[in-house]
Amino acid sequence: MPAPTLPFDRTQIQPGDRLCVALSGGADSVALLLTIHSQRESIGVGLSAVHVHHGLRGAEADADQRFVEDLCIAHDIPIHLHHASVPNRVAQTRAAGEAETIEEAARNLRYEIFTNLLASGHADTVLTAHTLDDQAETVLMKILRGAWTEGLSAIHPTLTLQKGKILRPFLQTRRSGIEAYLTHLNQPWRTDSTNADTAYTRNKIRHELLPQLRTYNPSLDQALANMAELAREEEARWQTELNRLLPQLLLPGKPVRGGGRAVSTTPGQSAVSIELDRLRALDPALRRRVLRAAARQLGARLTFDETARLLALCGFRHDPTVAARTGSILHLPSGLRADRSPRELRLYRHD
Repeated sequence: MPAPTLPFDRTQIQPGDRLCVALSGGADSVALLLTIHSQRESIGVGLSAVHVHHGLRGAEADADQRFVEDLCIAHDIPIHLHHASVPNRVAQTRAAGEAETIEEAARNLRYEIFTNLLASGHADTVLTAHTLDDQAETVLMKILRGAWTEGLSAIHPTLTLQKGKILRPFLQTRRSGIEAYLTHLNQPWRTDSTNADTAYTRNKIRHELLPQLRTYNPSLDQALANMAELAREEEARWQTELNRLLPQLLLPGKPVRGGGRAVSTTPGQSAVSIELDRLRALDPALRRRVLRAAARQLGARLTFDETARLLALCGFRHDPTVAARTGSILHLPSGLRADRSPRELRLYRHD
C-alpha cells in the first residue's frame, strides 16, 4: 500500500523558499512538518521548525518541548526554541489597562516570535497548521461575538508581513484526516490537556456547540469555512472600492470662512470631515463602511451600535438618543468625537 499523503495549499510556496513550521507538538503541526519534510526535495524548499514554550502547563509543556526536539533530531530538521512567559504578558497588559486573556497573550507572543524570525532572515515563510476545523470554530466564535464581515473572514490563508509571510496550508484539511495520516505512520503526537477545558470559549464551541449544530447540518464545518472564504473575497473587493473613494470623500480638518480648511498640528487633534450630501449619495452599505474607515484613520474601531449612532447623527436612521441637528456632538469610545455642521460630519480624537 502506498504511503498516505496529506493535501496542502502550495500556491504561495516557491522553489528556494526557506520554510519554518510552527511546531507545537500537536497532531496538526506534526503532520504539517512531516508532510513538508516528505516533499521538500520535490518542491525545492528549505525546512526548519520553531517551537514556543509559553511558560504555562509546567512539566507538560517541558515534555512538549522535548518531544519536538526529538522529532526534529530524528528527521534532521533545524529547530528554533523560544521561551516566553504568558502570565507576565497578561500582568503587563492588565497594568497598562489593555488586559489580554491567556489565549490572546499566548497568540500575540507567538506571532511576535514568528515576525522576529522572519525579520531576522532565518526564514522566508512561517507555516502554521490551522485546519478547516479551526476555521469553522473561529467563524462560529466571530458570529457569536457579533463580528463584521471582515471578522467572518476568520483565519486568512496568507498573512503578508513587512518582511516575509505566514501561511496556513492546511486550511482545507480536516483534523480527522490529519490524525488518520499520523496513525497510519505510527507517528505519535502531543495532546494539550487544556484543549479539553471548556472554560475556554474555543473549547466550549469545539466540544459542546459544534457537535449540537452538526445534527442540523453534518457539513456545517465546510459551510462555515466556505463563509470565511466568501467574506474574505467580499472584503477584498470592498477595500479596493474604499481605497478608490476615500481620498475623494474624506476632508482634512474643518472649513474656515473665506474658503479653505483649518488643519490642527497639535498632537491628538487630528480630524477628518465628510460632506453630508456626499454621504447621502452613497448606498447604505458603502455609507457605513466609509464612516468606519474614517474612524479607523483616527485610530478608532466602531461597533455596530456606534456606527448606527453616527448614521443617526447624520440623519440617515432614527435613534431617540441622538439629536440629528447642526451643533450636535456625539461622544464615542477611544476618545472619538463627532459633530455635525450644516454641511458636514466631522470626526476627531479628544485625548
